[in-house]
Amino acid sequence: MDQSLTAPSLVKRLADSGLIGVFAIVLAGAMGYLLMPNNLALLTQIVAVALLVLSIDLVTGYCGVATLGHAALFGAGAYGAGIAAVHFGITDPVAMTAVGLLAGALAGLVSGLVILRAHGLAQLVLSIAVIHLFHEAANKASGWTGGSDGLSAIMPNAFFGLFEFDLWGRTAYVYGVVLLGLVFILLQILVRSPFGMLARGVRQDQIRIAAMGASSHAVLLRMYVISGAVAGIGGALSAISTQVVGLDSLSFTLSAEALVMLVLGGTGSLYGAMIGTVVFMLFEDTLSAANPFHWLTVVGALLIAVVLFAPKGLYGTAVALADRFRRRPA
Repeated sequence: MDQSLTAPSLVKRLADSGLIGVFAIVLAGAMGYLLMPNNLALLTQIVAVALLVLSIDLVTGYCGVATLGHAALFGAGAYGAGIAAVHFGITDPVAMTAVGLLAGALAGLVSGLVILRAHGLAQLVLSIAVIHLFHEAANKASGWTGGSDGLSAIMPNAFFGLFEFDLWGRTAYVYGVVLLGLVFILLQILVRSPFGMLARGVRQDQIRIAAMGASSHAVLLRMYVISGAVAGIGGALSAISTQVVGLDSLSFTLSAEALVMLVLGGTGSLYGAMIGTVVFMLFEDTLSAANPFHWLTVVGALLIAVVLFAPKGLYGTAVALADRFRRRPA
């Protein structure tokens, strides 16, 4: 039998093309809409953070760049969209998303120029310094950002004049799911392109990439800008859905939690990034509601168990087990 026609190889081809991912996003989005109609704000925030975690995966999972400051790019997108709406009257949701994308990409360029000058532990320290600088800049520029009070009165227009961004959050949720599906398809094409393969090569052996005549720094900087654009889209979605932007969108805590979500799902995989985000945020919301005082203990125990018994993350470990089972003799 032709190996290319077997069910496992067909599933792998569909997964590589991103079709399974988009189908899973649409299916999970529909289930969330039906099963949690009164909690769509949380689901929309999960979608926004999933875009942030995907952006971290691009530079950490695929390029091997250590960073704890990626929320700076997310916050730049959120503030970009919010400032465009409040101070410049750009209230069309698609236009606000485009502004967030550009703001995130610009923040990615600035951050990349600083962070990529170092390696290893120094790179990690620079990323922390960058996010604190962004946080302080947003706090001091209170005339534009609202400072510690936050930027409010963000009023996006209705889609086609029919679908309002109301308190129920239906429009924002559907818009977020559509955005996530489109971004996932584009990122799947990116990571499987020659540029994506080159980025993986930089992670594995920068000397060999240099010997091939390619600049590893240029590759990393371009990926950082793309990553900033993705994070900026997530930040813009957060601003559109909550209609307020606070300094917490630029917090070190958000960066650290997003990195934990990536490790939980599995680095170097777009599927793992999304799975880790959904599992962590739903787990966190459920436990914090059930036990407001000790839920962090349970979350910590979960993360320790995953790191010890599933070092490749939930998705990576599941794929490894499926491959092992498939290769077993009948």
